[in-house]
Amino acid sequence: MKFMKLGSKLDTFRSDSKNVRYVASELATDIVIVVRDVKFYLHKFPLLSKSASLQKLIANGDEENGDEIQISDIPGGPVAFEICVKFCYGIVITLNAYNVFATRCAAEYLGMHETIEKGNLIYKIDAFLNSYIFRSWKDSIIVLQTTKSVLSLPDESVLVGLCINAIAAKACFDVSKVDWSYTYNQRRLSEENRDNLTSESIGSRPVPKDWWVEDLCELEIDLYRRIVMKIITKGILSHEVIGEALKAYSYIRLPGFSEGVIYSRDVAKYRSTVDTIVWLLPAERGSVSCSFLLKLLKAAIIVDSGEMATEQLVRRIGQKLEEASMNDLLIRTAEGEDVMYDVDVIQKIVQEFLVQDQNSEFESEENEVPEIERPGILTDASKLMVAKLIDAYLAVIAKDPNLPLSKFVDLAEMVSGISRPNHDRLYRAIDVYLKEHPGLSKSERIRICKLIDCNKLSVDACMHAVQNDRLPSRVVMQVLIHDQVRSAASLGGNAPKDRKDLKRRSHGSTKAAATNPEDEQDGPATSDDLTALKGELAALTFSKGAVTKVKSLLKSKRIFKKVWSSKGSHDQISCSDSSEALGSTKMEECSSTPSRNNRRHFVSR
Repeated sequence: MKFMKLGSKLDTFRSDSKNVRYVASELATDIVIVVRDVKFYLHKFPLLSKSASLQKLIANGDEENGDEIQISDIPGGPVAFEICVKFCYGIVITLNAYNVFATRCAAEYLGMHETIEKGNLIYKIDAFLNSYIFRSWKDSIIVLQTTKSVLSLPDESVLVGLCINAIAAKACFDVSKVDWSYTYNQRRLSEENRDNLTSESIGSRPVPKDWWVEDLCELEIDLYRRIVMKIITKGILSHEVIGEALKAYSYIRLPGFSEGVIYSRDVAKYRSTVDTIVWLLPAERGSVSCSFLLKLLKAAIIVDSGEMATEQLVRRIGQKLEEASMNDLLIRTAEGEDVMYDVDVIQKIVQEFLVQDQNSEFESEENEVPEIERPGILTDASKLMVAKLIDAYLAVIAKDPNLPLSKFVDLAEMVSGISRPNHDRLYRAIDVYLKEHPGLSKSERIRICKLIDCNKLSVDACMHAVQNDRLPSRVVMQVLIHDQVRSAASLGGNAPKDRKDLKRRSHGSTKAAATNPEDEQDGPATSDDLTALKGELAALTFSKGAVTKVKSLLKSKRIFKKVWSSKGSHDQISCSDSSEALGSTKMEECSSTPSRNNRRHFVSR
C-alpha cells in the first residue's frame, strides 16, 4: 500500500465524543464548523490561509448563527474534512488508496488550490496520485472502489477517468512487463493444487493474457463497463480475452449464474449487470461459448431484461447452436406459467440457426461485409448435431403434462428437414409425450407420430414400437410392414415364420446395419434413448392371442402385395407415406379385417 505523510507537528487533534472535534491549543477557538452531525471547534486563521471556500463562508456568515457554519454536502463527510483541517494546522496526515479520493474531493470542495497558497493540499494530493497510486495496479482499483461513497462533484469524473485510464493501460501491458507475484489472483489458486505451489513457483509461472480479469470483478458494473470499454478501444487485447473477462464477471457478480438462476431480490441491480454484459460482448463469433450465452439468456429472462438484450442473445446463440448442450437449453418459464420450459425462445433460437442457410448465398456475394458480422454457413455435420440436440430436448420437455401438442410438434417440425440416419431419439421423445399425455385424441396421436420416419428406426426401436399400445393402430401397422420388408430384403425375400425368426433376423439386420458409417455415427448402441427403449422392451410380455394375431399380420400376403406393388422398393416407405396408404380405400380394406383391432401386442406394466 502506497501512503504519504504530510505535516511535521504532532497530532494534536482531539475529540471529547463521537460528535465533537477540536485542536488542543492555548488559543481559544473562534469558529465552529458543523459537518453533518459532527462539530469542529477551530481557529479561523489557519483555515482562511488555505481554503478559498471557507473564506467566503466565513465572510458571508449568518449573524444569527454567530461563528457557527453548516457544511452538509462536503464529499467524504467528517472524515475527509478532518484530514483537510489537519493539513491546514500543519498536523501530520496519512494519505493512502482508501482515503485519497475522498480527501481530494473534499479539498476541491474547500478550494485548497495553489492560487491560495503554494504547496496547497490539492497540489500535494495530485503529486501523490501520479507518483504512486496510478502506478500501482491494486491501489488504482482500490481508489475506484472508494468512489461510490463520495458525493458527486464535477471534478470527481476527472479523477475517476484518470484511474480508469491507468487501469486500462496496465491491463493492456505486454505480459512480459507484468509482475506475476502480485497479480496472481487467489481465485485461480483455489482451482489448482495449492499444496504444490510455493511463492517461488508462482513467481516463475508464465503470466497469462487475462491476468487482470478477476481483479476487476471487484468493481461495480458502471466502473467495470467504463474500464472494459477503454480496453476495447485500445484494440490491443484479443476478443477471446475480453470474452473471458465478461464471463468471469458474470460468474462472480451474478449469484447463481452458473446454475441458471439469480439468487437476489435486487432485480434492478442485476438487470443492469446483465444488460451491460450483453452490450459489451465482442462481435466476433469465438469470443464466448454458446453455453455462456445460454446462461446469460436465462439470466436476462429472470431479471426481465429488455427486448434488445434478449434478441441479441437469441441471434448469437442461434448462430452457434451446434455447440450447445441439452441442459443449457432447459430454460425455465417465469413463476405462474402453466408450462415448465420456455419452448418459444428455443423455437426462436432454432429459427436463427436455420436462417443461416437462407442468408449464406446472399452473404457470400457481399464481400464487403466484415467477417465478424456474418453468420457461419451451415454444414451437414452442424445440422445433424442440432437435430440430435432438439430430439434430446423434446424428450425432456415431453414430460411436462401441460405442454401443448402444438408446441411439441412445431419445434420438431422445424428440424424435420434435417436429414439424420436414425430416428430413435425422436421416437423416444414422442413415446414419452404419449405416455405423459394419455388424454390425446386419435387424430392428435396420429399427428405427432407423422414426425417419425419408420425407415429410420432401428431394429430395437421397431421391436418396441410394435408392442407399444400408445401408438395409433396405423402407425403400428406401418412399423410391422417396414420391419417385415427390411427383413425380407436382407434375407432374400423370405418372410419370417414366427416371432423367434423375426428376432433372429432382427439381430442379423442390426449387425449388417453396423457396416454403414452413418449408422455407426448415430448408432442405437450408443444412444441413451435406445437404452431406455431396450429396458422397456425387456419388460414387455406377449399374450398368446396377441402373438397369434401379429403372426397373422406378418404373414398377410395381401398387405405385402400392396406394399410391393405401390412402393416398388422398401427404401421409399415412410410413416407419412403409410398414413396416406392406410387412409386409402384399398388399405382400409386390409385394416377392416377381423384382426384389425387385435393386431397389436399389449403390454402389462
